[in-house]
Amino acid sequence: MKYRMYDLIEKKKHKIPLTLDEIQEMILAYTAGEIPDYQMSAFLMAVWFQGMTDEELSHFTLAMAASGDELDLSRVSGVKLDKHSTGGVGDKTTLVVAPVLAALGVPTAKMSGRGLGFTGGTVDKLESIPGLRSELTEEEFLRILRTVGFVDAAQTKELAPADKLLYALRDVTATIDSIPLIASSIMSKKLASGADKIVLDVKCGSGAFMRDISSAKALAGQMIRIGEHTEREITAVISDMDQPLGRAVGNALEVMESVEVLKGGGEERLVSLCIALAVEMLQLSDKARPTREEAEEAVKEILQNGAALDRFRAYVREAGGDPAALDRTQVETKYRKEILSDREGYLFSCDAGEVGLVSVLLGAGRAKKGDPIDPESGILLKKKLGDHIGKGEVLAEIFTNREDVLETAEERLLRAYLIKEEPPEAKGVIIDILHSEPI
Repeated sequence: MKYRMYDLIEKKKHKIPLTLDEIQEMILAYTAGEIPDYQMSAFLMAVWFQGMTDEELSHFTLAMAASGDELDLSRVSGVKLDKHSTGGVGDKTTLVVAPVLAALGVPTAKMSGRGLGFTGGTVDKLESIPGLRSELTEEEFLRILRTVGFVDAAQTKELAPADKLLYALRDVTATIDSIPLIASSIMSKKLASGADKIVLDVKCGSGAFMRDISSAKALAGQMIRIGEHTEREITAVISDMDQPLGRAVGNALEVMESVEVLKGGGEERLVSLCIALAVEMLQLSDKARPTREEAEEAVKEILQNGAALDRFRAYVREAGGDPAALDRTQVETKYRKEILSDREGYLFSCDAGEVGLVSVLLGAGRAKKGDPIDPESGILLKKKLGDHIGKGEVLAEIFTNREDVLETAEERLLRAYLIKEEPPEAKGVIIDILHSEPI
């Protein structure tokens, strides 16, 4: 390494921007094991306190993207799009939006992650479909993208390896909540995945990593500026996560709810967000409609005529899964229990993060990376904010194969609900939409 890591830490400590050459050398050396964790930890903490300039962060993000393989999508015609969610409870929008875009002729290439903590992972949801393989070779990835119009695979070990190393280090050094480091982590994987344009769903609320609107907008703005510096057009949708999205929380349950939306039904907030994300992606593509109203009508028509569901079935088949599994309407668990309200009133709030953690307790998620999950377990929510609830009325239903957690899950789920005499102020699922400057 041409530079001493000590000097780079010293520069960042005093808020002196690092050069492109310094950043590239540091990322390559750390990925190769030439920089010890204690020095990189010091650097990450300096970033937490001092931040990075937009140019510096863009160099940092590109260096992480270039630390491993970068997917070349040039063999697929058209503008290739990607979508990313910052993580939420019951967020299954990718399972709807990607087939919709494919049916509209817009290729969507996505690499997704697995769930951790209270947030679910798209890969886990897809793998709840019997036989489906989410770990694809590059040739399989490109073949499915060309034939089906969308692909959603697990991130490979070779994609942005520097990010994996830095994320693990941030997890144990109290630097996870640095907005520049979150932005670079997300965007490095998006850039390495090869998409031309990206739509980001930045969650905000009790069931998201960004708890308040100002933090969500700061993160969205940072990622948009990275996109502008790296010649990627970005749209960021700020969406509400103060209650779970849709009615299902749990992998197989969320696949079934996604199919319901693809058949033209579904819960209002979930459908609204899916339509909004699909419209933003359509308008970034080379299939854009003259007006946003026409784009929205095109998306709604695809959801009603079954074309998007056909694409989802085709994807499941191409990825080795059983398309007939998309017709199922219930999960198979040893235990199911209705959660009854202990009072009358209006559902005023729901701690989405706690609902997500209860789903982990039931077996639907992971407390730590590598934990096994039960794809059939989860929660079906029967009420949404503002609904009037009678005492003894069903709030939710839980599904699990673990008898020992039933009582605790019921107690915690009841505590997640706040019921008052007056309903809360109505709030839409879309908080704001931010756009980068056209490239």
